[in-house]
Amino acid sequence: MGKVNITIDGIDMKVPEDYSVLEAAREVGVDIPTLCYLKDINEIGACRMCLVEIKQARGLQASCVYPVSEGLDIITNSESIRKARKATLELILSNHDRSCLTCNRNNSCELQALSDRLNVRELRYEGEKTLYPLDLKSHSIVRDNNKCILCRRCISMCKNIQTVSVIDTTERGFYSNISSPFDLSLNDVPCISCGQCINVCPVNALREKDDTELVWDAINDKSKHVVVQTAPATRVAIGEEFGLPIGTRCTKNMVGALRRIGFDKVFDTDTGADLTIMEEGTELLHRLNNGGKLPMITSCSPGWVTFCEYNFPEFLDNLSTCKSPMQMFGAVLKTYYAKKTNINPADIIVVAVMPCIAKKAESKRPEMSVNGLADVDHVITTRELAKMIKEAGIDFHTISSDHYDDPMGDASGAGVIFGATGGVMEAAIRTVYEIVTKKPLDNLDIISVRGIKGIKEANVQIGDFTLKAAVASGTGNARKLLEMVKSGEKDYHFIEIMACPGGCVNGGGQPIQSSAVRSKYDLREERAKAIYAEDVKLSVRKSHENKLVQKLYKEFLGEPGGHKSHELLHTHYIDREKYPISQ
Repeated sequence: MGKVNITIDGIDMKVPEDYSVLEAAREVGVDIPTLCYLKDINEIGACRMCLVEIKQARGLQASCVYPVSEGLDIITNSESIRKARKATLELILSNHDRSCLTCNRNNSCELQALSDRLNVRELRYEGEKTLYPLDLKSHSIVRDNNKCILCRRCISMCKNIQTVSVIDTTERGFYSNISSPFDLSLNDVPCISCGQCINVCPVNALREKDDTELVWDAINDKSKHVVVQTAPATRVAIGEEFGLPIGTRCTKNMVGALRRIGFDKVFDTDTGADLTIMEEGTELLHRLNNGGKLPMITSCSPGWVTFCEYNFPEFLDNLSTCKSPMQMFGAVLKTYYAKKTNINPADIIVVAVMPCIAKKAESKRPEMSVNGLADVDHVITTRELAKMIKEAGIDFHTISSDHYDDPMGDASGAGVIFGATGGVMEAAIRTVYEIVTKKPLDNLDIISVRGIKGIKEANVQIGDFTLKAAVASGTGNARKLLEMVKSGEKDYHFIEIMACPGGCVNGGGQPIQSSAVRSKYDLREERAKAIYAEDVKLSVRKSHENKLVQKLYKEFLGEPGGHKSHELLHTHYIDREKYPISQ
């Protein structure tokens, strides 16, 4: 890559020739303010907050889209620049719902932070305001266009990255707004509830549906036995809500805080992940040995399952019939655990802490139940749990607990790595290899399926058989992969797909980081590192060696893939073109 000579605020420097002025400025520690900009996702110069003066150009220019060139002379701080930025910000605020103290994003709002930075203390522009109704129909997402600043980050994520394309800009000028086709609710369009739009929204125009009050009500109901299960990705992200570095492992702090909140038992969804591997691995071997539908595709990610139902119904028979780990574990808690503890299943409330808002919708699907009882009653996100911890006045930094509760106990490292893209594939290979070969796998770290690359391939030798595998994260990459399979360009036995880029560590319910932080750190990489570090430190790293899982099959389920397992742990899917259902 060639370099060019430029000057920024009197500083001479060499930068790569493909840089924007904004990127170049950040190289010398000049923090140009941005609002619509999101690295590699939304670089459109729409908000006009990143304006700079360029001596070779006429007028102020948006630095996020202005390319560097030889000899460019740039000024980032002048009276005219400051006045323009401030006026633009005041105009945005003039048509914004400014109920900041009660806003879900108070203290984490990029618009609020920018107002403080630019010293906006009063608004010169007060006039007509648009008023939009809240979109509350979805189980997962609340949309509030009264907070929207038209940055279009959500559109870029939904359309260009996820290729779901259920929102776009409508109307013109002052009446422009972000809407779904025909102004329908997100519940009534093919939204997959992945929540990636929430993660990139700089304000509070998009947020998860808050279920914390339902959980508090359950805890306060003394007639109910309230248990909680935590997904693997939550433990490597929740610390960010308490000021800890990205990728800090906080398993002990989280478990301790959950006990202090008042849950009767604290369990690990990773046990459900270990169960998933036993069932999914058995299903894969059955399909391989008996001419079943291939490639078999994982079904852990509800956003991906919904995407498949809407966009690739021809692949529904390829989906593993396994419920997700969350739902499997809920079913086990309301049957096996209820029996072991002699508690009426109707009196057990299962709460799940998830990195994913699509889990809220998944828990409401009618097929996710046993004997008329929902597998999981309430789902809260990593963010919602952090709010509950703060509300309870718990010092997250000092509280700690060593283990999850018996009789479900601690899970394996294979269950932990479900939180990162490629983790399900790696966990499955660890178990399937040893089931087939009857030999221990020499190296449990399957590096070929790790990493944040959107599509990964691996050929894994299992005895005399070569397993052709692929991994995709982000539904845009899933679309590319499935189109190649449809055309015959690619041929696999086993495919893992996660709806969110990078997997669950980057789920729609994880802590939100600003554009500036996302430009500096790759959240997917930092959180995934912590996931794999958790796996390595555990004494049991294979699902089939989990003592609880072995006991569960011996005492209750019988065998993987057996009648009882299918009754409790497996499900079916719906062609939404023929039978559309609510989110």
